[in-house]
Amino acid sequence: MNQAEVTKLVSRLRIPILAKHRRLRNPEGPQGRVKKLRSIVTALLKYERIEVYHYDGDEARGYVERLISDAIRHGDTHKETMDMADFWIEEKNIVHKLFKVLVPRFQNTTVSYTRAYNAPIPHATPEKSDLSFHSVIELRGNPFPPLVQRAVDSRLHIQNVLLDEAKKEYRAQKYAEIAQDLESRANADSSAKSEELAQNNSQTPSETTTETETK
Repeated sequence: MNQAEVTKLVSRLRIPILAKHRRLRNPEGPQGRVKKLRSIVTALLKYERIEVYHYDGDEARGYVERLISDAIRHGDTHKETMDMADFWIEEKNIVHKLFKVLVPRFQNTTVSYTRAYNAPIPHATPEKSDLSFHSVIELRGNPFPPLVQRAVDSRLHIQNVLLDEAKKEYRAQKYAEIAQDLESRANADSSAKSEELAQNNSQTPSETTTETETK
């Protein structure tokens, strides 16, 4: 069996997966670990955006990716897929959402079905001393506003158009003031030179003769 045939038998996940599962601490032991992951998987499929502890969310994210991948691959008539969905999804109406809402949404998707963001680390306060690393995990195509704003061309926004026109008017006014100032200085220099030349030409002949005799 070649690699192409193997990929038809196993769902291919589009996110990095650890070789071994994380050892998530839970006072109830392994059963409590699975119970916690089931609640996170159910919440993510139900609300489509949740904030959880980073390691818990990253571990549960892989199960959500596998559930959606198998649901797209096999549909709701595949017994093993339905058994897995019934096990991991605690609310059975979310199973209906998985096959009737999420499968059509992600049927032609070529990227991962989920996204993960690092949540800001809060500062310790007397009321809250838990500084654990949190993450925000969401399904793509959810109805909420995006957490990361895309860079858009805002030059055509009305406020930016008005600001650009105000800048142009301000520059034109400044250039006119500079030109007027240069013109005034040039006129002042020309007047000073004209006065100096007129003063030199206005000397009397007697003064010129006296200067010549003195020499």
